[in-house]
Amino acid sequence: MSGLAGRTLIMSGGSRGIGEAIALRAAADGANVAMIAKTAEPHPKLPGTIFTAAEKVEQAGGQALPIVGDIRDDEAVRSAVAQVVERFGGIDIVVNNASAIDLTATEHIGMKRYDLMQDINTRGSFLLSQSCIPYLRQAANPHVLTLSPPISLDPKWFGTVGTAYTIAKYGMSLVTLGLSEELRADGIAANSLWPRTTIDTAAIRNVVGAELASQSRSPEIMADAAHAVLTKPSTEVTGRFFIDDEVLAAEGVTDFSRYRLAEREEDLQLDFWVEPAS
Repeated sequence: MSGLAGRTLIMSGGSRGIGEAIALRAAADGANVAMIAKTAEPHPKLPGTIFTAAEKVEQAGGQALPIVGDIRDDEAVRSAVAQVVERFGGIDIVVNNASAIDLTATEHIGMKRYDLMQDINTRGSFLLSQSCIPYLRQAANPHVLTLSPPISLDPKWFGTVGTAYTIAKYGMSLVTLGLSEELRADGIAANSLWPRTTIDTAAIRNVVGAELASQSRSPEIMADAAHAVLTKPSTEVTGRFFIDDEVLAAEGVTDFSRYRLAEREEDLQLDFWVEPAS
């Protein structure tokens, strides 16, 4: 399949960063893009709202449906799914993008923060995917794409990233693994996508370290990689944990300089849970 024209995508989050970039790439094909997020009002430290993202989607050539809601709220998610189906007639793609991050070590992290990450990252991905399954079964090329890493049991990641955040992100990846097997017979693809390098987002600037922005790639590399995955036949590609530049390299991309904010490739900072390319 060559594009996403006329297809309907529902995304958790999407008011900024990687989620917004994925939405805009789909919109450029003429897709319908629904976003469920809490960001209805401008945040003092974070750019954009769900409504500004929706405006950009429309300007890019898609149809937008911004839905104010909490991905942790069962009824809010089910209501959002119903609104999408009523507006666009069905759902073809689910993108589990919403994610909370806290790198605090186990000894010091508060359980409210631990629960927040579990509720948004793992439970939110499970809930949105679960709510869309009946509609995905009716789609021509249904995909669930979750922005989560390949699971590595190398202990270094728990020490570097923190046990709490690692558990929450690996939980999202387990959603991918489980859904890919449960839904295989239905022809519904479930895959994960993760960046090789850090991506210049508000989370990187505000949580991990502002200095990493100049060692990162732009969100557009994730958007282009997501587009490549979502346009593949769902019956042929499922249960995979994709890395953005590997996806694009397989599509024939050899020059990644347009995504690079760092001066040189060797200045790029690897993201969590990713090893150098072999």
